[in-house]
Amino acid sequence: MKIAIGSDHAGFEYKELIFNHLRDQQFDVFDYGTKTQERCDYPDYAHQVAAAVNNADFPFGVLVCGSANGVAMAANKHSDIRAAICWTDEITKLARSHNNANIICLPARFISTEEALQFIDTFFSTSFEGGRHTQRVHKISKV
Repeated sequence: MKIAIGSDHAGFEYKELIFNHLRDQQFDVFDYGTKTQERCDYPDYAHQVAAAVNNADFPFGVLVCGSANGVAMAANKHSDIRAAICWTDEITKLARSHNNANIICLPARFISTEEALQFIDTFFSTSFEGGRHTQRVHKISKV
């Protein structure tokens, strides 16, 4: 599976860890940056990852910043993106199974690296349930 990944400076270390973790599991991961811990603007990377998922270049994306709020807000500006902030395993499962999230957003300042990897594994091993959730998901991008 192909995955797009990106972060700002606050999420850089977690992004690097997640990138390697996914590669070790044989995922095809493309890193949109940032490539250093120097201060940068999260929308620059969130929009690149979201555009790649929105254009169907990648089925899923991973975004990391300090709180996950900024990257989620930026990513969700794209019409077919369902970026979910995940800070517990149960929230992560529900984001995939009920909301068909296609981008996981992680708050590096509020979760441990162990939790980050656990949430990544949960996200990519959980399927969308469909059924009653399908109608709701279709209503998300309507404005």
